[in-house]
Amino acid sequence: MKHRLLIATSLLIGATTLAGCIEAVVVGGATGAVAAADRRTTGSFIDDESIEFKANSAISKDDSLKDAHINVTSLNGVVLLTGEVPTEAQRTKILEHTRAVPRVRRVVNEIRISPPTAYSARFSDTWLTTKVRSKMTGDDKLDSLQIKVVTENGVVYLMGLTKKSEGERAAELASQVGGVQKVVKLFEYQD
Repeated sequence: MKHRLLIATSLLIGATTLAGCIEAVVVGGATGAVAAADRRTTGSFIDDESIEFKANSAISKDDSLKDAHINVTSLNGVVLLTGEVPTEAQRTKILEHTRAVPRVRRVVNEIRISPPTAYSARFSDTWLTTKVRSKMTGDDKLDSLQIKVVTENGVVYLMGLTKKSEGERAAELASQVGGVQKVVKLFEYQD
């Protein structure tokens, strides 16, 4: 009886541990697959993740920015800042924090001076992003994996390393989605 209990316990512990390993392999593999499909180099992909982390960290540690709603998106060293802050001084401070991050090539500052958007508006933006991505994924003239879609207050920002024709097609598709107020192209063209 003790032997069976020991075996059952060992199997349970082993299965739990193995499940954690499988999860790590799946998540790691998914990240690797995204990086492999990306036109950026692996180094650039990692740099962008680091830029976003460091900028967000600097912003969140600054007590003068506690009432700010900010999104930081980096692609190939080009950083898009979106969101809302109450004052121009806060907007400037966020820009300074972002520019201080190593490997930032350029900052596109789209932060608005206004109260933070309501959660319902943020949910709506997330839904718009989903609809835009879905429309792009279903298009055979476009490699949608090469395009980042960021939505803030109904404005859709498109980023990526693309051919000019892909960028134009992506913008056209995004503009056809109901609820999109404006489309801003921030592409780096490869042709």
